[in-house]
Amino acid sequence: MSRSDAAAVAPASTDLFEPVQLGPYRLANRIVMAPLTRSRADDDGVPGALQATYYAQRASAGLIISEATNISAQAKGYIRTPGIWTEQQVLGWKLTTSAVHAKGGRIFLQLWHVGRISHSDLQPGNTLPVAPSAVRAEGVQAYTGSGFKALETPRALEPGEIPGIVDDYAHGAKLAMDAGFDGVEIHAANGYLPQQFLSDKTNKRTDRYGGSIENRIRLVVEIVEAVTRVWPANKVGIRLSPLTAFGDIGDSDPEPLYLALVEQLNIYGLAYIHVVEGDTGGEREPAGGFDLQKLRRAFNGLYIANNGYDLELARKARAENLADLICFGRPFISNPDLVERLRSGAPLQALDPATLYSGEQRGYTDYPALAHA
Repeated sequence: MSRSDAAAVAPASTDLFEPVQLGPYRLANRIVMAPLTRSRADDDGVPGALQATYYAQRASAGLIISEATNISAQAKGYIRTPGIWTEQQVLGWKLTTSAVHAKGGRIFLQLWHVGRISHSDLQPGNTLPVAPSAVRAEGVQAYTGSGFKALETPRALEPGEIPGIVDDYAHGAKLAMDAGFDGVEIHAANGYLPQQFLSDKTNKRTDRYGGSIENRIRLVVEIVEAVTRVWPANKVGIRLSPLTAFGDIGDSDPEPLYLALVEQLNIYGLAYIHVVEGDTGGEREPAGGFDLQKLRRAFNGLYIANNGYDLELARKARAENLADLICFGRPFISNPDLVERLRSGAPLQALDPATLYSGEQRGYTDYPALAHA
């Protein structure tokens, strides 16, 4: 099919490609590049020129959310993932933010602590990973230097350790500012540490961080409070996955839990909630779920929708006002010019799954963009 033929079958009018205001920023369109772990940083968590090229190639997205970025050495759960706790990492990330800004893009850094989704091979001093409670994630593997390994039973955090983790989020947020990011996103989804505190499947604590909904949301609220002391709240977002089973997570009654959390988030005036709709990478409406539009209606900021979106579903979400922005993940990997392909109706390139975490340039920066006349 020629470019002119593709344009002729392009979808009907939609505001997906029109500017939208996010906090202080006027984004070029409503399409967001999702955070995508690619394991291309060095062994010290320092990104480099390769990452700068990769993100700059995708800067036509209205907003890029960086791959999940470890806030400390303890936060790490996968090899060659980037960090944001050392000056070397800041210098490495500056290459990316400068390259994205040179292309007219906007990029937020995603702050990450994996909690129990790690392995002693990846931890400082080969200690056990930490979690709210000593509950092992079943059927989950860690990506270590020796390959994929089954997870161990984590160590429950002592009450006196929790303020230090909150401080790590604030420190990572400050270094993200130093690195030139436009804002930050708190990763409280996909079974990682913040969601481990939220969920009664993983949080068996009997102190002020466990038991009641008020107690289980406490850590996330404290992280939000700490990060918004560093950044203006209108440059801060948070990612949630109320219905996911990813990372062997879950809650017996997620609706009141997440409505209570959103009510607390409104106090801080965050720019957006970024919601994984359904099971991460799986069913959009899993059994035992609830209507996530309740969160959209309850939250005072913007709602970014994520999980399995294609152009048709994205257009429908905007036409029915179900989301303010739409997040695309894997299509951005193999289509650096995804926005233009969606706009013009051009075909999308297939992803090579063998290169997702190879650590090489192949399958990272070598997917071609459309040829322009």
